Amino acid sequence: MNLVFLGPPGAGKGSQAALVCEKYSIPHISTGNMLRAAIAQKTSMGLAAKKNIDAGNLVPDDVVIEIVKQRLAEDDCKNGYLLDGFPRTIAQAQKLDEFATLDLVILVDVDDKSIIKRLSRRRTCVDCSSTYDISKVPEDACHSCGGRLVRRTDDSKETIKNRLNVYHELTSPLVTYYKDSGRLCKVDGKATIEVVFSAVSEVLDTI
Repeated sequence: MNLVFLGPPGAGKGSQAALVCEKYSIPHISTGNMLRAAIAQKTSMGLAAKKNIDAGNLVPDDVVIEIVKQRLAEDDCKNGYLLDGFPRTIAQAQKLDEFATLDLVILVDVDDKSIIKRLSRRRTCVDCSSTYDISKVPEDACHSCGGRLVRRTDDSKETIKNRLNVYHELTSPLVTYYKDSGRLCKVDGKATIEVVFSAVSEVLDTI
C-alpha cells in the first residue's frame, strides 16, 4: 500500500503512522524526521530548513520534493510506504503524482482548539523523536530509550497558531484535491490513539 496521512500539526499522524507501518510492514517516511535529522547534522539542507521550521513556516517545495523522491526510490519502498508530512501543498501533491501512485490518503481530523491544547503539552525525545503528553508522563525521560524530553521550538503557542494558519491556507486544499480524485478517507483524530488506530485499520483492511 502506498499511503499518505493528512491532518493539522499535532493531529497524531506520527503516532498512527508508526502503528500502521508496524502492522502492515511498510516503511514510515516522515519528512519532519528527515528534516530534523538534517538540522541536527547541520547539513546544507538542514540549515536551509531550520529557519522556516522554527518560525512555523513550510520548508521550500524543491527541498522537500527532492528528499521525498530520493527516499521513495530506495528498495524498502518497493512494496509500499506511508508518507507522513508530505505533501503539504497542492503543488507538492501534483509533483508527487508525477513520480508516485497513491492507494489512499487518510485525513486525521482534529479541530484547532484541541490541537493547541495538545501541542502545548507535547514533549519530544531528543534521541529517538518519540512524543509524549507531559500531563500523562510527568517524568522527563523517554520510555523507549531513556533520552531527555524537551518542548520542540515549533510547539510554542505562538508558533502553533502560525502553523495552523499555514495549514489552513496551504494544506487544507489538499482535502478537496484528494477527495475529488476518490482517494480520501477521514477519521476522527480526537479519540484515543487506540480508537483512532482501530478506525484506520478498518479502512486499510478493505484495500
